Amino acid sequence: QVQLVESGGGLVQAGGSLRLSCAASGGTFSSHIMGWFRQAPGKEREFVAALSRSGGSTSYADSVKGRFTISRDNAKNTVYLQMNSLKHEDTAVYYCAADPDIYISRSYSSRVGDYDYWGQGTQVTVSS
Repeated sequence: QVQLVESGGGLVQAGGSLRLSCAASGGTFSSHIMGWFRQAPGKEREFVAALSRSGGSTSYADSVKGRFTISRDNAKNTVYLQMNSLKHEDTAVYYCAADPDIYISRSYSSRVGDYDYWGQGTQVTVSS
């Protein structure tokens, strides 16, 4: 079982930056694909970014490409999401998630269903 705890959310003006962190415990962090998702009020949870076990491969939603950067520090059991040039439409609860991919079938995933472990979420609000 992997436990995930996000931090770093808050209120920021449009054009500003935030860095989210997600600390993992209770499992082998480096064996999990990691991802960030977000959910705005009245909308479905959507993919933001994902990262391979080593951190060498990444994937981003088109809406955040060029503005957000996902990274991980396997020594600290932590995954990060650096968010720059924030827009009002980035306002949402952000969740980190871990995909065990026990058959080692993929480098990363954008599918909610592939992730077995989820954090409680952290609110990001971007004022326009």
